[in-house]
Amino acid sequence: MAGLSLTLPKRWQPASVWALYVAGLLPAAWTFYLGATDQLGADPVKTFELFLGLWTIRFLILTLAVSPARDLFGWNYLRYRRALGLLTFYYALMHFTVYMVLDQALDLTAVVNDVLKRPFIMFGMAGLALLVPLAVTSNNFSIRRLGPNWVRLHRLVYIVAAAGAVHFALSTKILDLEQYIYVGLIILLILYRSWRPIARSRKRGQGRERVRATATAS
Repeated sequence: MAGLSLTLPKRWQPASVWALYVAGLLPAAWTFYLGATDQLGADPVKTFELFLGLWTIRFLILTLAVSPARDLFGWNYLRYRRALGLLTFYYALMHFTVYMVLDQALDLTAVVNDVLKRPFIMFGMAGLALLVPLAVTSNNFSIRRLGPNWVRLHRLVYIVAAAGAVHFALSTKILDLEQYIYVGLIILLILYRSWRPIARSRKRGQGRERVRATATAS
């Protein structure tokens, strides 16, 4: 399936990537300002922490959606996938930092007790840990250095997505509509990624069969 895609002139594309970074970090900066000026309600730390977690999930979904959007609709935004992935990491790191520094005051005993009481926190920590090597290798040098192993390494993003979905879904006792939508989208994107190699293999197999049939008929 093909469709229209908004394509900028080539000379503007590098600037558009930097614009994405700026626009992507604005929600965090604005909410930090609201917290610093006492405009985030009765529990500003928890509000800020949850806000950063929500934006982590949003950028994670956008990162996962780049390839399906190209395959299904012809929307080629691969040039922005690295920026979206790094924004996912930045928000996850900020979410974790607020939890450790502002919420738990770097009290490791309190953190351990909290994790034992709310095991879903471990899924979030595992997701962040797996994001670290992906963020560190999100550069052209690492792509050249690692070669095919770079692609294998970055498939960890689907494990990150699964861990993030579990963490997000279990973070509240009752799921609201937004959580259902985001978790559902993550599941669909993971399933699509699982189905994609199978579909490609079948397509190659059908192509070989057509070649054989043509050769036989000749």
